[in-house]
Amino acid sequence: MAQLVDPPNFERTRGSVVERFIHIEDVRGSNPLGSTMKILFLSRLFYPHIGGVEKHVLEISKILVQKGHKTTVITEELSIEDIPVYLQSRRKIPRRENIDHIEVYRIPVGGNNWFKKFRIWFWLWEHKDLIVKADIVHCHDVFFWYLPFRFLFPKKLIYTTFHGYESYPLKFKSILMHKIAEKLSKGNICIGNFMKKWYGAKPDYVAYGGVNISKSEKRKVKSENSAVFIGRLDEQTGIKTYVDAVKLIIKKNPNFKLEIIGDGKFRKEIEKDFTVLGFQENPEKYFSKYHFAFVSRYLSILEALAAKRLVFAVYDNPLKEDYLRMAPFSKYITISSSVSDLVSKISFSLDNEKDKAKMIKGGYVWVEKRTWEQMANVCLRLWRV
Repeated sequence: MAQLVDPPNFERTRGSVVERFIHIEDVRGSNPLGSTMKILFLSRLFYPHIGGVEKHVLEISKILVQKGHKTTVITEELSIEDIPVYLQSRRKIPRRENIDHIEVYRIPVGGNNWFKKFRIWFWLWEHKDLIVKADIVHCHDVFFWYLPFRFLFPKKLIYTTFHGYESYPLKFKSILMHKIAEKLSKGNICIGNFMKKWYGAKPDYVAYGGVNISKSEKRKVKSENSAVFIGRLDEQTGIKTYVDAVKLIIKKNPNFKLEIIGDGKFRKEIEKDFTVLGFQENPEKYFSKYHFAFVSRYLSILEALAAKRLVFAVYDNPLKEDYLRMAPFSKYITISSSVSDLVSKISFSLDNEKDKAKMIKGGYVWVEKRTWEQMANVCLRLWRV
């Protein structure tokens, strides 16, 4: 039987001691519940909706299925406006379907109002067999979905992964819910070291997501004077900072091009000056077509590093600054807090090939070991503790 150890630079916390482990090997058949487990994931959104958490759950689920485990995902039903542009011809996503051998159930949550949580709890009660039959229940942020069932099924193994942050400044309610979820879970994974500082979190593991290195496409860059933005068009991604910086760059360099892949509340405003393609299937493939990557969220940063692109990340508050600077890959990306600083760093990179190449190489070396296989193995390690 293969020995299970922890992956490189994944932090594991036990009390006041932080240990760093060397590598991770095959874990098939090494769990205490038997060679096959029934794993139930709870996630507010899931594929085909596009986002970091959605992809995280999808990729880990696929790996777990490959390892012989039965994986089920419970998520919210997608509204028409949430269906990505490349699937809008379908108009409706099934409430139950099988995706890559992953069983998916979508809760008809209705309107986003105070009664929503009760509709979710009622649906879960009606489908409680999914919980009863599961060996592992793992919540991705939405621990409150499971809260009543934590007491109905006190012996059920329940874990939580915390992804990102809600807003800035953090609300007391958000911090409280994190602490409740942490206290009532058997173990947890924090996506980002910043959560220790801002939420007072005590994670079992700190991770940053994963990449599929073997799937990275090697395409010729359309132009060295080009960049691609991938993400939601809202405050947390810094899209307005990128757009304002490019406007200034274009005044000096009219050939500079910006491609925008994403959607959100700022779309109509941005479309006055730039073309917005909306969310696309496998958006990471666009990194290989452009010279620079304008991204400020962990998963997109990892995918850009895997595509050997120089990342320009931005922040507009101290929480987001720690989110970026406390990450282990921070020395391989450029981090800016203002439009003028971003313009200066882009201009410098255009004129300094040697420095740019050094950062890109370092980033690729760091990220090539952060695979979804390893991320799935972190979950398996957590579950057998």
